Amino acid sequence: MWLMTIISSIVFTLCYVIMSLASLLSKKSIHNREKNSPFECGFDPKSPARLPFSLRFFLIAVIFLIFDVEIALLLPIIIMKQWSSVSSWTIITLLFISILLLGLYHEWNQGALEWAS
Repeated sequence: MWLMTIISSIVFTLCYVIMSLASLLSKKSIHNREKNSPFECGFDPKSPARLPFSLRFFLIAVIFLIFDVEIALLLPIIIMKQWSSVSSWTIITLLFISILLLGLYHEWNQGALEWAS
């Protein structure tokens, strides 16, 4: 066990040293107006280079990812039923689902789930 800890520490330290040296020794690019411009033809752009991104869509996507991970954590609770007592399994399951529903209610109450305002 200690051997694995020592080897892991050495590997992480070595990786950190290599990445730090690479960052220090790498070529630094000089940022100026021409380098940061979206076009290299010499003309200023007529329209913005980036299209506007819907912040509402991003918020819905983040909420989906959060609840999706929590549902993935809910699946092992079914397997846990075999090794625990019925009362403790019921309490844990109800607590977990209550936290999920409370989070969903909070997001709904804040208006984060409404697509059109």
